[in-house]
Amino acid sequence: MGIKRLISRTYQKFSKWTFEGGPLPDKGIIIGAYHTSYWDGWFMLMALWDKGVPFKFLVKDSLAKGVTGPIIRAVGGVAVDRSRTSGMVDGIVAQLKELDEFQLVIAPEGTRKKKDYWKSGFWHIANQSGMPVTLAYIDSTRKVYGWREAIEISGDMKADMDYIRDVYKDMSGFNPAGNTWPRLRGEQDESLPGHPEQDPGTPLN
Repeated sequence: MGIKRLISRTYQKFSKWTFEGGPLPDKGIIIGAYHTSYWDGWFMLMALWDKGVPFKFLVKDSLAKGVTGPIIRAVGGVAVDRSRTSGMVDGIVAQLKELDEFQLVIAPEGTRKKKDYWKSGFWHIANQSGMPVTLAYIDSTRKVYGWREAIEISGDMKADMDYIRDVYKDMSGFNPAGNTWPRLRGEQDESLPGHPEQDPGTPLN
């Protein structure tokens, strides 16, 4: 057993929280909600380590340059230039195109604080790449975390989000006051070029 899996299983053995979830696609996107605490990322890390799933995450492009660049890329970082909204999703898709097995982990709420909308980057990346989206969650009402089935993005943003809303409707984050209801600005107007809500999610600072 590898050290990562050993750490994960030891933690889960003594944790009051329980993991739920089945197999993941070989290649896809994982979105996690509700993102209200640093614990959300920890739980996701423990689950992915336990299952031996390779994963990627988004980071500011400045962190992927210089001496830290090789380290960031080695642990799964994908560089994002957030100052250039035009072509940003295309750039992310291009970076991921050649990989055969991984999960791109995104927190679409974009912050641990309550907001009016989710960021729509995950939807645009999935729509352009054809990668399935796995719906991960943390639910403090039952003290469980994990993921549901992977879904295929249909190209109809509102229909896709209606399904996602139904999945998360009875769940609550670690700090329920920070829950951001699953909705995207693009459901009202998908034609806004370079709209900031097409930000893919939360890169690490």
